[in-house]
Amino acid sequence: MNVNQIKPYPIISKNNCKACLRCISACKEECLKLSEEINDSGYQYAEYTGEGCIGCGDCYYTCPEPLAIEVHIPRRTRKPKGDA
Repeated sequence: MNVNQIKPYPIISKNNCKACLRCISACKEECLKLSEEINDSGYQYAEYTGEGCIGCGDCYYTCPEPLAIEVHIPRRTRKPKGDA
């Protein structure tokens, strides 16, 4: 994933995820899925599909694990007056 992209995206800590599926169910854009891999705690974990995130934060707010997910929302820069 390109962290310099200008669109929002979730950052999921695979070792903090407990596979409760709340974030996946909460995502209206369906941009999260359950990984086929297992984390260090023995759980499958949620992962970002790579596109579709709108930065709503529903995944973040429904997650019961405080460090499992965050949503990166890039800063918007203003164009100087006179630029088209």
